Amino acid sequence: MKIDRNKVSAMMRQYLDIKDKYPDCILFFRVGDFYEMFFDDAITASKAVELTLTGKDCGLEKRAEMCGVPYHAADTYIKRLIDAGYKVAVCEQLTDPSESRDIVVRDVIRVVTPGTLIESSMLDDSRNNYICSIYYDEYEKSCGVASADISTGEAYLSIFQGKDLETGIINELSRCQPAEIIFPESVLSLKNVSDFIKIRLKCTVTLRDSICFDCESRRKNVEDVFSVKSVKELGISENGADCSAVCGLFDYINDTQKTSVSRFTAIEILNGEAFMGLDLNARRNLELTETLRNKEKKGSLLWVLDSAKTSMGRRLIKNWIEQPLKSPARIIERLDAVEVLVRKSVVLSDLQNLLDRVYDLERLMTKVMYKSANPRDLKALSATALQLPFIKNELDKLDTSKLLKGTTATFQDLTK
Repeated sequence: MKIDRNKVSAMMRQYLDIKDKYPDCILFFRVGDFYEMFFDDAITASKAVELTLTGKDCGLEKRAEMCGVPYHAADTYIKRLIDAGYKVAVCEQLTDPSESRDIVVRDVIRVVTPGTLIESSMLDDSRNNYICSIYYDEYEKSCGVASADISTGEAYLSIFQGKDLETGIINELSRCQPAEIIFPESVLSLKNVSDFIKIRLKCTVTLRDSICFDCESRRKNVEDVFSVKSVKELGISENGADCSAVCGLFDYINDTQKTSVSRFTAIEILNGEAFMGLDLNARRNLELTETLRNKEKKGSLLWVLDSAKTSMGRRLIKNWIEQPLKSPARIIERLDAVEVLVRKSVVLSDLQNLLDRVYDLERLMTKVMYKSANPRDLKALSATALQLPFIKNELDKLDTSKLLKGTTATFQDLTK
C-alpha cells in the first residue's frame, strides 16, 4: 500500500518507517498500554485472531485501518499469529512518553518467529522447538544442516555428501521436526528436499540471502556465541558447508533476538556412527512418539516409557527414542544406570518426589539470559534451586553406575 508520508502524522510516519524494515512481519507497535497494528497488518491480524477492526485519524482522507491488543495479553495473540503462520515484530517505546518533548522513540526489540520462541506459554514443554539452517554447496556437492532450540540452548550439526545426500537431509529433518527452516536459494535445487519440506513438514520456511551464510563475514559471530577462538575448536571447518549452515543459523538468531546470543555453550556434531538412521516412514510405522492412526502420544513407545517428572526429562526421553544408540557400550551404560535405580527403590522414590518440585530450568535460564523473565519465572527458578542440594545428596548414593557417577561429578548444587 502506497501512502503519502507527507500527509500522515509524525507517529504514523514513524510506524511506516519501521514497518518498511520488517515487510514480512506483523508489526506490534507499542502505544501506551496497547500494541497497535495499522493498514494491511491490521486487516490481516483482525482476520487471523478475530480482533475488532477500527480506524484511526492519521492525516489521510480515509482513516487508517487499526486494531490492537493490551500489552499484558500480547503473548496470547502473538502465539495465535505464529500458529497461523505469521512472524511478529515487537516494537517498544524506548523513551518515557511523559518525558518526551517530541515523538516517543520506538524500535523493534525482537522478531518472534516459530523457531525463535522462548516463552513457556508458547511452547510445548514435552518437546524441543527447533529451527534448522540448511546450506548446500553446489560446487563441493555437500550440505550442512544446523539445528538449534533457542529455548534450551541445544545445538546440533550434520554434514551430508555423496549420492545419499538428499536422503540424509530428509532423515535429519524427520528427526528434529523443525518449527522453522531457513536456507539460501541453492537448496531449492535439491528437489527431493524442497518437495519434502513443502509437502511433509508443517513448518515456516524463510529464504535468506546467500550473504547471510557467508563464512568469512559471519564466522566471528559464531566464535563469539560459543566463546572460542576458532570454529575448528567446535569441530567445524572454516569454509565448508557445515560452517555456512551454522553461520546462517546464528546470523538469523541474532537478527531476530536483537541481542547477543549467549545461551549456547556447545554444538553436537551428529554422524551416522553414533545413532541409528531412521527415515520418516520408519519413524511413523514404529510409532515412536505418536500413533500412526490418530497422531497421538497415547499408544506410542514414548507413552509407554515416559515416566519423567520434569519437562527436561520428557524432552530428553523423547530425544533418546528418536535417536537410538548404535554403540553397545553406551547402551549398556544406560541399562546399568536403570538397573541401579531399580535396585535402590528408596533412593529412586526420593528422587522422584524431589523432581516433582523442579521447574523447567533450561527454559527458565534462557528467559533470564535474554532478560525476558518475569517475577513468576524468577520464583520458579528460586524454588528449583532450593531442591538442588537434596537431589545431589540422593545422586551421591548411586555411585555404582558409570553414567550416574558422571552425572554427580558435574552436578552443581549452588551451595558453594
